[in-house]
Amino acid sequence: MTAFVFASALLVLVVLAFVLRPLWQARPLAGAGISIAIAVVVGLLYVVVGTPRALDPAQREPIDRIADAIPMLQAELARDPSQLEGWRLLARAQADAGRLPEARDAFARAARLAPDDADVLVEAAESRAVANPARVFDAQALALLHRALKLQPMHQRGRWFLGIAQRQAKQPAEAAKTWEPLLAMVDERTGASLRAQIDDARADAGLPPLPAAPVEPAAPVGRSIAVSVSLDPRLAMGLPPDAVVFVIARQPGMRMPAAAKKLPAASLPQVVNLDDRDSPMPTLKLSQLQDIEISARISASGDATPRKGDFQATPAVITHDQQAAAVLIDRVVE
Repeated sequence: MTAFVFASALLVLVVLAFVLRPLWQARPLAGAGISIAIAVVVGLLYVVVGTPRALDPAQREPIDRIADAIPMLQAELARDPSQLEGWRLLARAQADAGRLPEARDAFARAARLAPDDADVLVEAAESRAVANPARVFDAQALALLHRALKLQPMHQRGRWFLGIAQRQAKQPAEAAKTWEPLLAMVDERTGASLRAQIDDARADAGLPPLPAAPVEPAAPVGRSIAVSVSLDPRLAMGLPPDAVVFVIARQPGMRMPAAAKKLPAASLPQVVNLDDRDSPMPTLKLSQLQDIEISARISASGDATPRKGDFQATPAVITHDQQAAAVLIDRVVE
């Protein structure tokens, strides 16, 4: 703090010396007196209305503990209890701190402020179940879920929690009926797990399992390129353990890959097939390109971003009528 005050005073004097230069030249003593007086007044003004404690490093440490944030949120909400997001933040902080009843109460306040927000209603219902010693959805939680689904019938978390509540209430047929519409909304992996839960509920209700999921036709491969990737023996001795190799195809001059694959570097040499299914971008496919630049890079960290010390190949460029390429990883990224 002392160094800051000294540096600030020196800066004030320098500025005043420049501004009051004509006065200094004509009347040196008066110029010096005015400069010192102004510097003293500025310093006293900062002490009176400023925040000198802010210069203390102990006062400038960020809030890195949930317990530190909770009292601040509580104080702000005591000042203005109409802040919806404030109650949601407080509830999440309380939940993260393991204060489940307090989190339930904070979510309840949020739900009263936003009775037509399905997300808030579902959060409030979930918090009641989590805070319940038996981890069950009580009548109030069920009312919140039903209202949320009335507002937003296909709310995923709302339907999932309502199905759980129905299973807890020994209503397996209702639970299966609640969950079944979600199958059209989730990805394949989540859908497989959800289908198993639905079939268990249907079995408990004496119902047959759902019909088998239709098999989606395989996506067309489009253009395919066989890339032979090998590693210079001089670099093989320095190959980091668990390193991976990225094989990338892109339009020359562009950074965004049109196709990419990641595989263990220990598998080299290897022929890698790249096609339209390997594109990270649905709007950019190999089959759309005329000329294609093929490259390969070995990463010790497993990061797709090039780093110093990675091994890489000199890119090879092929034309639209070529279906194969070969690259040799023979240099170190500087």
